[in-house]
Amino acid sequence: QVQLVESGGGLVQAGGSLRLSCAASGRTFSGYATGWFRQAPGKEREFVAAISSTGGPYYGDSAKGRFTIARDSARNMVYLHMNSLKPEDTAVYYCALGNSDTIVATRDYNYWGQGTQVTVSS
Repeated sequence: QVQLVESGGGLVQAGGSLRLSCAASGRTFSGYATGWFRQAPGKEREFVAAISSTGGPYYGDSAKGRFTIARDSARNMVYLHMNSLKPEDTAVYYCALGNSDTIVATRDYNYWGQGTQVTVSS
C-alpha cells in the first residue's frame, strides 16, 4: 500500500520561506513522477512542481523562480523549497506520485497525500 505523508506547512509572513516534505512508503520512485499541487479554498487543485520519472524538474507558472522541487530517492522523500512567499500562495499543498507520461494534471497521478496547510500573512 502506497502512502504519502506531507509535513512542513505552517504560518509564515509574506517574503518568508518554508520547506515542505513528503515521505513516501510502499514503493520506490523508480519509473514514477513526484509532484506537488496546491488547492486554495474555492479553487481547483493547481500544479506547482514535479520531477518526472526521468529526473527533469518542471514548474507551474506560480512557482517559477521562487520554488524548488527536490527528490531523495534513497530516502523516498520529496521536498518543496518555497521562497519569497506571497499571500496568494496560501493553500493546502499535496504531494503526489504517478506513472503517467505527463505530469502537470491531477489525472496524471495515482497516489496522493492528505495535504499540509500553508498560510502566508501579508
